[in-house]
Formats: sequence, structure tokens, C-alpha cells
Amino acid sequence: MESNLASQPMTHAQLAKMSVHSVRNALRANVYSGHTAGLCTGRLQCNLVILPAAEGADFQRFCAENPVFCPLTGVSERGQPSMPNLGTGIDLRSDLPMYFVYRKGQTVEQVLDINALWRDDFMAFAVGCSFTFEHALMRAGIEMRHITTGVTVPMFHTNIPTVQVGPFGGPAVVSMRPIPEHRIDDVKTICATFPHAHGAPIHIGDPADIGIADMHAPDWGAAVPIKDGEVPAFWGCGVTTQVALSHAEPDIAITHAPGAMLITDADETAPRDVPSL
Repeated sequence: MESNLASQPMTHAQLAKMSVHSVRNALRANVYSGHTAGLCTGRLQCNLVILPAAEGADFQRFCAENPVFCPLTGVSERGQPSMPNLGTGIDLRSDLPMYFVYRKGQTVEQVLDINALWRDDFMAFAVGCSFTFEHALMRAGIEMRHITTGVTVPMFHTNIPTVQVGPFGGPAVVSMRPIPEHRIDDVKTICATFPHAHGAPIHIGDPADIGIADMHAPDWGAAVPIKDGEVPAFWGCGVTTQVALSHAEPDIAITHAPGAMLITDADETAPRDVPSL
């Protein structure tokens, strides 16, 4: 299979039929650059932030102070492009669909892998992703509109401040999914069992209450329709880390592209043990 991957682009529908290891092989071969929602049922998905180790302590404390938006699930050793607690053989330099490269807080490049950029002083941080609990919601008969319409989940800046640690701070980001009004309690109950993947919605209803002016113009991802009898539900989002990077302005930082996550070997329901500072 891998001999064919290098020359054949793959679709989300093709990847959806594959095991986690086969999906990561495809990503490593740079044949897919889209979102990972709906892939690898049962596996924890994570946001990724890579920073020089000198910035690592403040960033880890930022995550600890903002666990709803930045639930930390893994930390690499300095210079090591792996996270053994999240999976055997994961290569953080290549196993995501797309990476953003930041310099002084600004996105300067989007690349399929970061092999040429890797440094011996880098540390990587994995932050739980709400894609993880979507499988449980779908098993309960709750549609994930962004998956059925084939787009990246809509994400929005809010007026909710994060707790600042060192240079890292700024407003929080949320993701949005339309939910039938009569299923709100079910959604809260199901998602509350995933604190390592943002947990229950932090807001349901009027988006203006959290500073969102236009539901048709997400800051990341794509707008999805909200049907009669549905309400918008908002979850903490790991893209909050990217806003924090923009505020901190490190010389270099690397993240996943919004919606294009690290898919781990870890069970989606299992909280992760993260090394302490």
C-alpha cells in the first residue's frame, strides 16, 4: 500500500475506511491535506503546538490554567518528534495533514510536513480536540453537520478572555455544531465524559453573548446551516493555542492547520497522563 501512496492523492472518504496506522501512513506520504473530523473512530485526536523549549514552561502552564480550551494530553521530550504516551511510531514532523508555521506570531507558511524545519530544541504539546467526542455523538444519532456536508467545523473568536501566563494569552476560540433543541441534555451528558477533549459545550444559544457577530463568517473552517428546531452549541477549541501564539510572538512556532489534527493511538474515552513541570 505505501508504495502507491506517494503518487496517489486520497480523499476523506477513502481515509474514513482505513485504520489509524494506515491513515497516518497516508498523511506521512503527503497525499491528503484536509480535515480529520470523522476519521479513525475510537481514537483521540489532538491539536499540536511546537515551540522552542525556552518557551515551553510558560506554554504548558497556559494550558494548565485554561483546561477547557487547552486540555493538555501529551508533551514531548526536548528535540524528540514523538509522544510515546499517545502512540507508537508517531512522527510529529509528518503525521498531520497540514502545518502552519508562525514567526513572531504571524502565519508565514503552510506546509505538508516540517522535516526541514525541525530543531533539536523543539518541544511539542498535544491538546485534546473536540473531533474526539463526535463519534460518541453520532452513535447517539446526533448529526455532525460539518461532517455530513464535508467541511471543516466552524470556529470563532470570542470575547472570553483566557488566563494569561507569561506572554501567552488573548481571547478564547470556540467551535460550533448545530444541535436539535430536544437533544441538548444528551449532548451535555455525552460530552461531559470527554474532559480531555473540551468536555461539554460552554455556551448554547445566542452567539452574540460570547462576542460572535456573524455565524455565517467563521474565523476558521466553514459555515454550516442551522435548521429549524436546532440551536448553535459552542465548545472550547484548541485553536485558542494559536491565538495565544499570536499574542506571545515567539521567534518560531508550528501548529496543526485548524481542523487537520494529530490522530493518536489512544482510546478516545481515556484521559491522558501528562508529565508535570
